[in-house]
Amino acid sequence: MKILLIVIAAIAANALPAESIAKNMKELPEYSSEGLQRVHGTTDIAIVYAKPGASLEQYHRVYLVEPYMAFRKNWLRDQNRGRMKVTGRDMERIKTEVKQLFMDIFTAELEKGGYALAKERARDVLIVKPAIIGLDVNVPDPMAGGMSDTFATTAGSMTLFMELYDSETDDLLVKAIDPTSDLETTYIERRSKVSNRSAARRMITPWAEALRRGLDDAHASTGKKEK
Repeated sequence: MKILLIVIAAIAANALPAESIAKNMKELPEYSSEGLQRVHGTTDIAIVYAKPGASLEQYHRVYLVEPYMAFRKNWLRDQNRGRMKVTGRDMERIKTEVKQLFMDIFTAELEKGGYALAKERARDVLIVKPAIIGLDVNVPDPMAGGMSDTFATTAGSMTLFMELYDSETDDLLVKAIDPTSDLETTYIERRSKVSNRSAARRMITPWAEALRRGLDDAHASTGKKEK
């Protein structure tokens, strides 16, 4: 598990280049400390561990927990090295906005797939506990007035850490980790709150689609999907 923890920490802190992260992912253990087995080559998510023999086919509703949010280590210090000054209040605002966007995107995607959201535990309810770690917004668009235009080649990056639980037993079924970043352009673009939101939507949407597809595939294998 030591390698797994190192890779997760490195991804969250953006401490390793993509090549090093990819190399270390290949060295991850076959089983996690919880007994979950590594899933190879069958998912769009970078790192997936699943309980051997477990299936999602019984779940037709989802208890979606609000995501925990954490910035990249030293993000505030690095932002304040230049002319732009970012405060703790700005950080809380960004976390609140990204959290709400995450909930909106996941809710819409699940409902599009025919999965109702639940707030109670039941046999057909899957608990989804997400976290966004290593949040790195290149141009945070502080609320303070008088700021001139700000520019960057990319909006930033973030990493999903998500766990799926059976709602009746709290049995951990799946653990997933996936780093992502906004596409980097070959030129500098003006960045704002609006463009940051669009970039965050581009990064979060594939995660919601992956969860919905995982549920779809489980139901398709048994022909028991309910609308």
